[in-house]
Amino acid sequence: MNERSFRFATLLLVLLVAGLLAQPYLDRLLFAATSPRPVTARGDLAESERATVSMFERVSPSVVQVVGAGSGAGGASDIESDGVREQSGSGFIWDGAGHVVTNNHVVSGTQEVAVRLASGQVIGASIVGTAPNYDLAVVRLRNTWQLPAPIAIGSSADLKVGQAAFAIGNPFGLDQSLTTGVISALKRRMPTSAGREIGNVVQTDAAVNPGNSGGPLLDSAGRLIGVTTAIISPSGSNAGIGFAIPVDTVNRVVPELISNGRVPTPGIGIVAANEAAATRLGIEGVVVVRTQPGSPAAQAGLRGIGQSGELGDVIVSAGGQPTRRLSDLTDQLEAVGVGREIELAVKRNDGSVTLRVRVEDIGRSS
Repeated sequence: MNERSFRFATLLLVLLVAGLLAQPYLDRLLFAATSPRPVTARGDLAESERATVSMFERVSPSVVQVVGAGSGAGGASDIESDGVREQSGSGFIWDGAGHVVTNNHVVSGTQEVAVRLASGQVIGASIVGTAPNYDLAVVRLRNTWQLPAPIAIGSSADLKVGQAAFAIGNPFGLDQSLTTGVISALKRRMPTSAGREIGNVVQTDAAVNPGNSGGPLLDSAGRLIGVTTAIISPSGSNAGIGFAIPVDTVNRVVPELISNGRVPTPGIGIVAANEAAATRLGIEGVVVVRTQPGSPAAQAGLRGIGQSGELGDVIVSAGGQPTRRLSDLTDQLEAVGVGREIELAVKRNDGSVTLRVRVEDIGRSS
């Protein structure tokens, strides 16, 4: 290589290195957006987006935050303020009289209840009634001036797995939060703190977190299809499995709470054996351990386990429906209702008998 070519190559290399070093400065000088960029038109929202936005704008004003102050602590979002334990959950306007529906565990053990509307207004409220067996409660606002419209009521009888579901609530105290998903299962059973089970519970993958408790689960038309109540999560936060009390149950229980402050607990006055024990014995049905003295079960002649330990009666059918476990029996008792009779098919020794038993309100204190 001659001297002239060497100098040219050296100059080219120097220019290349200089260009690389100067590029960031040139980019900032020539291309940096030092003033607001023009907005690019997005076009119309997708039809599904418009429907969701419209539904939220229509329904969200009726969703409220419910805060109870007292010594109790439920599965709602708990806050410590000046040494007072506060339980924070969600709720929604039920009627024009200022009744608000929420979960029982949101207000359980509280001494005072306050409700914050979507507008930010805080209104004192009093507890009208609670139904621990269904994890439902009703509170009434003390000021009902210019309340939002009540949420439209749907049905849980015709729900389908896979249809859209929307939850509005106050997770972690963050109000007016919308989460979306689908109904992922139906006819779940969920135990309550009162020792009974809620039947036909709706399962959803719409995110449900602490503070959502008591809020509405909605269909795509904005109708109430359930009241969010619990999640399955080792961490306590959303893990894709949330549960809601079905609206058909809510629509039956809430009017009772408003009218009477309580919901009858249908029963016949028996103590049933643990289901696990019955399973170990290979028994399919409700094993009667004993009957309460003077109860309808005792009057009808149901027999418990004998003094020598021999097996008592096993209820295998109620109202013509199989009773494989206690929750099947309680479902049928609720369907029949307090004050009416139900027909029970009972296995006794090596035979079977049919008994008619009156259903009474076992939750009413004597």
